[in-house]
Amino acid sequence: MKLAPKILLIVDGVVNLLLGIFLVAFPMGVVRLLGLPSTNTNFYPSILGAVIFGIGLALFLELIGYKKQFRGLGLGGAIVINLAGSIVLFCWLLFGALSIPMKGRIILWSVALIVFAIGIAELYFKAWLYENHTT
Repeated sequence: MKLAPKILLIVDGVVNLLLGIFLVAFPMGVVRLLGLPSTNTNFYPSILGAVIFGIGLALFLELIGYKKQFRGLGLGGAIVINLAGSIVLFCWLLFGALSIPMKGRIILWSVALIVFAIGIAELYFKAWLYENHTT
């Protein structure tokens, strides 16, 4: 595996693992700390954390199992997850009636932009790798 896809898998994996751990361990604390829309239960933030943590693990499985053909979540899967998630978040921020403080809006816009940028970078390198393998 080339260096650029490895770096993207590491960055994407670390972001997912950290966010997942924090959401599972401190669901309401993370929601309050980041100024995100509140919920009356820990269930949804912790389930979201578990899913995000699982995505991070799958990215690292792809990274370390690549040569052994033990596959996890490759760039293709990461691309669709990142682009779909960021686009839905953009839609909520633009069209949803979210009652959240400015701090929450700034964090959500930052998350949406970072995840979108990672998805675009992954898309670029996936297309670039495909182009170099077919010529």
